[in-house]
Amino acid sequence: MATGTDNKPAKEDKGRPRRRWPNPALFVRQVIAELRKVIWPTRKNLINYTVVTLIFVLIMVGIVSALDFGLTKAVFAVFT
Repeated sequence: MATGTDNKPAKEDKGRPRRRWPNPALFVRQVIAELRKVIWPTRKNLINYTVVTLIFVLIMVGIVSALDFGLTKAVFAVFT
């Protein structure tokens, strides 16, 4: 049994043309309204988040570099 089907005829369009592109001014107003709802971080929070992110990235670079170096040595040891 198919779901989501009904025997009602489709509603006819009353001759109104369908808008293909939304109104850019409406979009900008909605974006501004949403940005007003954002809770922006304080300077202290921003510095803290930045430091944590940089430390995390440096740790990940170290891990990936160590794995790359180790795998490179292993491949050269096997094939040379």
